[in-house]
Amino acid sequence: MTIRLVIADDQAMVRAGLRLIVETAGGIEVVAEAADGEQAVATARRLRPDVMLMDISMPRLDGLGAARRLLDQPHPPKIIMLTTFDTDENLHAALRIGVSGFLLKVSPPEQLVEAVRVAAEGAALIDPAVTVRVIGSFAGRPEPVREPELGLTPREYEVLRLLARGLSNPEIAAQLYIGEATVRTHVGRVLQKLGLRDRIQAVVFGYESGIVQAGRR
Repeated sequence: MTIRLVIADDQAMVRAGLRLIVETAGGIEVVAEAADGEQAVATARRLRPDVMLMDISMPRLDGLGAARRLLDQPHPPKIIMLTTFDTDENLHAALRIGVSGFLLKVSPPEQLVEAVRVAAEGAALIDPAVTVRVIGSFAGRPEPVREPELGLTPREYEVLRLLARGLSNPEIAAQLYIGEATVRTHVGRVLQKLGLRDRIQAVVFGYESGIVQAGRR
């Protein structure tokens, strides 16, 4: 099934470049473009796309405000935020409101395509640089929450710790010497037990709970 995508960015050349990348990959149709946040919200409400690529810095209404309006409504599109700067303070707020991805504009084209496809499937993807430099700036508690307090098994706790560091399922499988199918099962149970919507919320939870701390492996 073709993924219906809206691109929201105030720079026409950036929109053209993003359109070329995703449409060349196949299976993704850009149904509209928007030049500011207000236009992005109106376009999304009218066309109901599956996914939106949303620049965080736009006139009239920024990407964060546009995403908040859309995600507050029933059946919102999946939103992937784009930014030039991986230290933007708005990243924290964007992750908390439930976006489905966060990418730097310098990310490789294949990562952009993957993010769109992952979001359309209901999962989430964040740029590794964002995980390390921005998510890692969340203040962890001095004493991390332990697995019994969370209702997790030791293995689920370990999966959560690796998940919060931004590792993919294959990377977690390699770290723990288990199969990817087993990892998917553990990830699903962790998200369910903790009431988390997706991997991005798991990253935020990991740092805010002290399970993972900036600068520590």
